[in-house]
Amino acid sequence: MFSVSLSVGALVYTFSALSFVLGLWFYYDFRDRGMYDRERRKAIFHCIRCDKLYAARVGTETCPCPKCSFRNSRLRF
Repeated sequence: MFSVSLSVGALVYTFSALSFVLGLWFYYDFRDRGMYDRERRKAIFHCIRCDKLYAARVGTETCPCPKCSFRNSRLRF
């Protein structure tokens, strides 16, 4: 009787530990995917004054050039 309850206890402990690790894995994977998607989405700009290509966040229509500070509109493809 003691060995059966010990086996069930070990099985419950193992299942709870695995589900905890799996839950952490899903949480951090979901969080990191969102963070990397925000970083990856960029708008491309081309400076007409100094001929430099640069990127900025999506949603900005004009952005100053990091080299000469001239405000440029984003490229559209």
